[in-house]
Amino acid sequence: MATFEEKLEHSKELLEKLMDPEITLEESVKLYEEGLKNIKEAQTLIEEAKTKITVIEQANQNVESD
Repeated sequence: MATFEEKLEHSKELLEKLMDPEITLEESVKLYEEGLKNIKEAQTLIEEAKTKITVIEQANQNVESD
């Protein structure tokens, strides 16, 4: 699985391709679909990171309160 940063870079590349005036409708729909999938995967990575941070913070609070 690609990292968040790799997905972000890939999204930028897709956007650049979509901006090409020579692109066909079929290609643009395919790129748009790929972009949405890429964004959803990036959001999942962000949610996973948030969950990990929450777990770490809770564990740290438990250690400090002992």
